[in-house]
Amino acid sequence: MSTYRTLKGYSIKKVTSDPDNPKEGQVWYNSTEEKIKGRITFASAWASSGNIGTARSQVVGTGTETAGLIAGGLSPGGTEDKTEEYNGSTWSEQGDLSQSRRIGAFFGVQTAAALAGGFAPPAVNNTEEYGGSSWTSGGNLPSTRSSSGGAGTQTAGLIFGGFTGGPPYDGITTTQEYDGSSWTNGGALGTARRSLMGDGTQTAALAMGGDLTPGTITGSTEEYNGSAWTEGGTMGTARYSYGSSKAGTQSAAFAFGGLPGNIATSEKYNGSSWSSDASLATGRGYGAGFGTQSAAVMAGGDPVTNATEEYTVSFSASRGFDVS
Repeated sequence: MSTYRTLKGYSIKKVTSDPDNPKEGQVWYNSTEEKIKGRITFASAWASSGNIGTARSQVVGTGTETAGLIAGGLSPGGTEDKTEEYNGSTWSEQGDLSQSRRIGAFFGVQTAAALAGGFAPPAVNNTEEYGGSSWTSGGNLPSTRSSSGGAGTQTAGLIFGGFTGGPPYDGITTTQEYDGSSWTNGGALGTARRSLMGDGTQTAALAMGGDLTPGTITGSTEEYNGSAWTEGGTMGTARYSYGSSKAGTQSAAFAFGGLPGNIATSEKYNGSSWSSDASLATGRGYGAGFGTQSAAVMAGGDPVTNATEEYTVSFSASRGFDVS
């Protein structure tokens, strides 16, 4: 029988505790645990998680992978007012929105979020604030708008792009800032667009992708500094109505899924450029995305579904080997 030394040219080192910084593929014998162990890297991947209670598309999300929130959407029964919270594995229904709506701008955390505008239909201008179990009225937007990007917190929020009024629903450049009670104008986007996503904070936000006019899709990224937008890197795949990390930052954002054609691919932004990452198991658009660049969630989507997928970033771990 061949030995490890014969095969690899060296013996397995005997230690009483695992090495502090083992390398990928390194093997050792832990005499305390009486196990042969090694360092293994697990690739980034999406995996199925608990289904949402109400299957829907055109739903929006915010929060983190272990404290997420989705609201509104479109189900076979019509435009929804349902709200659900995610704890990292399962969903629980919470208080309904006062205004049924879909594709609004959503930002904040699970216990303090704001949903502004959206499509009832038609487009609406009211804002609702979530406090961890129920919704209350916030300040109205200056005009109706839907399919806008959102970023920031409940008391320092941002809305940008989208459309107002009726057909042909052309994209707009308008940006407005929220202080928890009222909206004021901010700097205009460089490119008018709708069905885009946002990430980051009120003073360091991202506007990503979207469609410029019906049928014209973009992968361009713009960065906001609290007063003006400047061009950032371009996404590898132009997309709209996709999922984004929401709890990410201007230098660490994540985009996944989207339209047209129920995209499955995902991309990460490092503050200047985009790079591809693991694909969703099932490509979809109009889903609710939230989380961070290393732990994200995609829930619902089109065609109407209750499926949830959860993303885990590539990581390394020390594991015992079965040598029987």
